[in-house]
Amino acid sequence: MSKNQKYCVMLALLAGAAPAAVVAQDQAQDAPPADVSASVAMPAAELTEGPEVKGIISARSGDRMQVTAADGSKSVITINDQTKISASKGLFGLGRDHLAATSLLNGLPVTVKTLQAGEGLVASKIALQGKDMKTASMISNGTAQRFDEQTAATEALRGRMGEIDQYNVKGTTNVNFDTGKAVLSAQAKNDLCAAATSADGMSNALLLVVGYTDSTGGEELNQELSEKRAARVVNYLQQACGWKPYRMLTPTGMAEADPLASNDTIEGKAQNRRVAVNILVSKAVDGI
Repeated sequence: MSKNQKYCVMLALLAGAAPAAVVAQDQAQDAPPADVSASVAMPAAELTEGPEVKGIISARSGDRMQVTAADGSKSVITINDQTKISASKGLFGLGRDHLAATSLLNGLPVTVKTLQAGEGLVASKIALQGKDMKTASMISNGTAQRFDEQTAATEALRGRMGEIDQYNVKGTTNVNFDTGKAVLSAQAKNDLCAAATSADGMSNALLLVVGYTDSTGGEELNQELSEKRAARVVNYLQQACGWKPYRMLTPTGMAEADPLASNDTIEGKAQNRRVAVNILVSKAVDGI
């Protein structure tokens, strides 16, 4: 069986299985399950070399990711500021050693070097192959994420914000754009940093960024423009507002879907040319 066929089989198993809870993989079979309800934060002196984990990313939740190996075993691994994410030459046409955590898409094959912190694992280095990114990008749009609280985020990525039932939407900030443009205004920049500051004060908050357009232009052009606007907002949130990449869900563009107002008027179109920054907190941890 080829490597690609193995990945297809693994993904099919992921789509058909919905475990009731995620447990961290440990080197010893009889070790107790790891608590994945919070990030691992251990003093450097208590970190020891952990196992190398190979598999496919099957879920993301805040600063954690779940990796499913070829034998079906699952490891929950924490990502922090010291985690090095690198890709072989070919990712976006470049060889890059410092990728953002948003590059870690569902369905992406990875090799993770870890540090052991008690019963938890912390990623010291995550390596991925550039050639896998295109496939992973397509998979991430259709593969269910297997952390229970991520189900709602998957629905949100499809534009159905009103159907979120496992997240509390703590706030939404809309920033607007000129026709055909993806340039942030001074007001938009202020609003984005204000939203990041608000979210930073909430425990376990994540940001979901979704870009939109009005009805001007063709379908392909609007899809590209909505993605470009979302990417511009993500970059500003991370670079200027200090928002951590691992606390952000994968951004998406929805073109002219889900308009806020009618596209039959100039005023309505102006409202629809936007990027929505949604602050999400899992109901499982909200208020704790």
